[in-house]
Amino acid sequence: MLQAIGLTSAPRRGLRAAVNDLTFETRPGHVTALLGAPGSGKTAALRLMLELDPGRGVTYFRGRPMHRIPHPAREVGVLLGDVPGHPVRTARGQLRMLCAAAGVPATRADELLELVGLAGLGGQRIGTLSLGMDRRLALASALLGDPHTLVLDDPAEGLAPREGCWLHGLLQAHAARGGTVLYTTADPKEAARAADHVVTIDGGRLVADQDVGDFSRTRLRPRVAVRTPHAARLAAVVSREARAARRSVEVVTEAGGRLAVYGSTCAEIGDTAFRHGLPVHQLADEVGDAGPTAPRGGMSPAEPAGATDPAGSTGPEGPVDRTDSVDPADLAAPGSGEGPGDPRPVVQASGTEPALPIRRRPARGPLHPLRYELRRLLGVRTTTLIMAAVLVVSVGFSVLLARTGHASLPKVLAAWPSLLPLPPAAVGAGLLGALSFGDEFRYPALASGRGTVPRRLGLLLAKLVVSAGVAVVLALAVVLVSAETLRLVYGHDWIHVPPNSISLGVSWVALTVGCAWAGLLAAGVFRVATAGVAAVLAVPVLVVPLVQKVLTVPGSRPVTGLPGRFRELMWPRWPHETDRWVAVAMGVVAHPVGAALALSLSVLVFAYLLTSLHGRARWRSQSAAGSGQAS
Repeated sequence: MLQAIGLTSAPRRGLRAAVNDLTFETRPGHVTALLGAPGSGKTAALRLMLELDPGRGVTYFRGRPMHRIPHPAREVGVLLGDVPGHPVRTARGQLRMLCAAAGVPATRADELLELVGLAGLGGQRIGTLSLGMDRRLALASALLGDPHTLVLDDPAEGLAPREGCWLHGLLQAHAARGGTVLYTTADPKEAARAADHVVTIDGGRLVADQDVGDFSRTRLRPRVAVRTPHAARLAAVVSREARAARRSVEVVTEAGGRLAVYGSTCAEIGDTAFRHGLPVHQLADEVGDAGPTAPRGGMSPAEPAGATDPAGSTGPEGPVDRTDSVDPADLAAPGSGEGPGDPRPVVQASGTEPALPIRRRPARGPLHPLRYELRRLLGVRTTTLIMAAVLVVSVGFSVLLARTGHASLPKVLAAWPSLLPLPPAAVGAGLLGALSFGDEFRYPALASGRGTVPRRLGLLLAKLVVSAGVAVVLALAVVLVSAETLRLVYGHDWIHVPPNSISLGVSWVALTVGCAWAGLLAAGVFRVATAGVAAVLAVPVLVVPLVQKVLTVPGSRPVTGLPGRFRELMWPRWPHETDRWVAVAMGVVAHPVGAALALSLSVLVFAYLLTSLHGRARWRSQSAAGSGQAS
């Protein structure tokens, strides 16, 4: 059961509210169409139900508002627009990534690909899918959590008749298993064919709330479509004969030599044209749209009877019939399997109760953030291409540096020429870290309706862990591949293990991980991958010279013996072997690049936390303002 009570959108400056006091309900086991012309407030109403936009009112999904549902993807399946996926990600990879976000097994992706008819196209990239295939993938995304309720915004828009027939058959199958389906449409004939119940709105207000039978009788009228080069003469003849025979016939002249004749038949119009020698180029039975006039007992108090739809459809679409092309047995039971007998309480609207404010709450993070981040990272070939490019460039630099003989062995293995501010491995790690958040904001799969990325601690920690792991793998791969290449080119006796290999290794790994984190945090703060790359390059170009000036101040005191003094202060005392690792860590931080990177990371972490807290504070202030208005 879906119940929308008193939905009213927040009016923008100089504009009226897109939705005004809209109340209706959708029953389980039924497909309900929210019908209205373009701009009538259909999409705004859905966004209010899903608490994506601020306003007033409340929507109950089986007795609970959206923010009270622990796992929304398992209760409500949503389709708003196209699939917000990376264009080079495959359809199967997209669904498996969303499975991790919804907390369902990855095998659910293959089941849904089979259900929506994309089993053979799971390896195809999203950017190459046709409109029909894209809608099938979007519907599969909405069904991932096996939800009880489906909320779909114009799912059949732009689809071919065959695709639309399949789509509505699938919706009917979901409803036949006890689910609740609500979708929007601007075509009254489509609503009559595919829905069990039709809710008509105009100007954001309720016009009619009817079963499909009552809707067809009051909204749709049979007519005869005629196309002739003598439309005016034929209209006059038909009207004259109807008056003579005392029959109620209405003739409407349309553009392009078309006539719409109500109250007659094709045979009668054809005989009349033949008797008067008028040629006819088209003669067909149609169903015309009479406009959103509210029937008796179904009219909203706020809308006068006889309201018309300026965008009513009058094109020929043939007779209205209901077609189900999907077997209900092919669709798994939605939600928990509860059907029309759902025991949850029914909430009744009361005109004396104040309207509750609808608060736009922060987006929720994935239920399995680490698995989600791994799917996101490995689901596109960009990661592989960047790592391969880094290895190739690093090997080339290592060979050239070893040939000149002027660079030290650590510099050669790290492929770090003195002319470059950072080695290729550090730049590649920073780029991958920047794309971790940059792609999220560019293709917001986690919060497509909000167009943003949830700032959750679990998601941030998962991104930090995965980016650090990738940076470590990249750093080790560069050193090992460079060493093997140098052995192959210059012989086995050229490379030796330096005595301070441990401190050099720690410094090398810390550099790549720090660059990856700098790119990730900067992209999260500024919401674009370019900012992450700029932050990585700014460390050696801007921050390192500043740190060098501070560290080389005349009269600065050394910190020799600091690990031992730390051990004396700690309780319990750490062993003496730990002093060596503390000294290595202090050496990394004392280096100008290490100090600059640590300073940059501290600033970026503070900026990320500040922007997150500012967003939450703004949301709470808006919520408080909405509560004050409602009271």
